[in-house]
Amino acid sequence: MTIDKNQLENELVKFYKQSDVPAHLQESVLYSLTAGGKRVRPVLFLELLEAFGVQLEKAHFQVAAALEMIHTGSLIHDDLPAMDDDNYRRGKLTNHVKFDEATAILAGDALFLDPYYVLASCDLPAEIVVALVRELSFASGSLGMVAGQVLDMEAEGKKLNLAEMERLHQLKTGRLLTFPFVAAGIVTEKSEKSIRQLRAIGELLGLAFQIRDDILDVTADFDDIGKTPGKDVLEEKSTYVSLLGLEGAKNELSKDLTEVKKLLTELSNFSGEEIFKLIDSLELK
Repeated sequence: MTIDKNQLENELVKFYKQSDVPAHLQESVLYSLTAGGKRVRPVLFLELLEAFGVQLEKAHFQVAAALEMIHTGSLIHDDLPAMDDDNYRRGKLTNHVKFDEATAILAGDALFLDPYYVLASCDLPAEIVVALVRELSFASGSLGMVAGQVLDMEAEGKKLNLAEMERLHQLKTGRLLTFPFVAAGIVTEKSEKSIRQLRAIGELLGLAFQIRDDILDVTADFDDIGKTPGKDVLEEKSTYVSLLGLEGAKNELSKDLTEVKKLLTELSNFSGEEIFKLIDSLELK
């Protein structure tokens, strides 16, 4: 079954269309939330639920929206002058350029905090909500994405080895891409063993996703990626391309995606044709 993207988009913007949200904050947040993007993380979560035989309900779309809200907040902050200092994201002016720095910081803050209100309001059993809150915080805070961003900034101008680079990206990119897998296991009340399997698959896909991003930074143009290409080279960042070479990075990407698909076939009671299509779409020739 194809995911109802309209329902996902509706859940994403619904929270910020409340009259209690200050108009300027509402405008800034919605500007970034509705700027496009593939919605890879929330779609992965929803597709995984369907692959486990779950009939999607409003609460599942709310969990998916909470994940995308945090991802969008991270992009707003990542583009700030103090971070990666980029003027474009998803083909549009970045939030701090469209509005101003203070507004962009606060919009990012809102998108980091409001998802927990959304999760706490979901019509799911309390123990599942608590587990989802714990996992999302683990993925996005000082043990996950934020830690990875700190390591990324510290690594500028340094040459990292493969293990150091994998650690950085496991945190910065990988944890939020692992969340859909673990969250699907939590919602479907899988065993601890199954959730460990799902976590391992998500972590591997997270690394593959970063390798893909590094390749696109040197091979794609603005129209393809919607942001300034070649910034990793200018900022002297260690990337999979700089470490392995372009062909080596492509081979590593293909190997990791193949392994992800293999591990998915080993899951019990899993029928994920759409998941496999999504993973195949990440291949680069």
